[in-house]
Amino acid sequence: MRWALLALLGLSSASWASPPPAAGSKYPDFSGQWILQGPYVWDPSKPKELGQQVPYTPEYQKVFEASLADQAEGGTGNDYHVFCVPFGMPRMMGTPFPMEFVVLPERTYLLFEDAMPRRVYTDGRGFPAAMEPAFNGHSIGSWVDRDGDGRFDELRVETRGFKGPRAFEASGMPLHSDNETVIQERFFLDKKNSDVLHDEITVIDHALTRPWTVDKRYRRRRDERWLDDDCEQDNAHVRIGSQGYFLSADGLLMPTKKGQPPPDLRYFKQEK
Repeated sequence: MRWALLALLGLSSASWASPPPAAGSKYPDFSGQWILQGPYVWDPSKPKELGQQVPYTPEYQKVFEASLADQAEGGTGNDYHVFCVPFGMPRMMGTPFPMEFVVLPERTYLLFEDAMPRRVYTDGRGFPAAMEPAFNGHSIGSWVDRDGDGRFDELRVETRGFKGPRAFEASGMPLHSDNETVIQERFFLDKKNSDVLHDEITVIDHALTRPWTVDKRYRRRRDERWLDDDCEQDNAHVRIGSQGYFLSADGLLMPTKKGQPPPDLRYFKQEK
């Protein structure tokens, strides 16, 4: 997916390794490959699952706990990506796979090894009156010169216009089914180490009792190494109706948890 978008942007194979901005550029140096730091949980400062202390409403706290209980029995819970539903926002910003930035005057692309790209429009436009719902949403951004030195040092982004289902991460922490999520982000380089990138993310969602802000941090890797990753390749998880099953190595359908009912076989001839 990353290569296809680079080709559409008119970048040759020689320019696939994102170069730093030219001398005198007003944009910060977001070049290179960025790898998530810390554990693969939404808030890296807290333990996983219930330890995340998500500020849920009572209704959505129950939905989250039901997902954890289903996963403990071998099910998939609210981890929709198991069945190749796109990560979407905000989960894609917690991916353990690399990402890179392509900064252009009118938009900035975030390219992921394992997810659809993000397009952040920075040409001064506002949100359209009618938006086609998308898992990634629709992102509008602006560059900011925080210290007044004539160079941008922060990219601010707001994202709306979602469809679902979506979750924060693999434990199945859900977002509200109304998909009226608003996500605000601040991307900036660490003042003490320019090879550390911050994405301060605030999620505003009706499943939450208040806006929830976390600081995702990424480390820069300049000797870029990219791999092919596609959810459909070798995916043995199968969803039939409301149930998730697993395809065994011998090609047979297996249950994922104890006591799971078999799929409905009414359209197949049954042996007596």
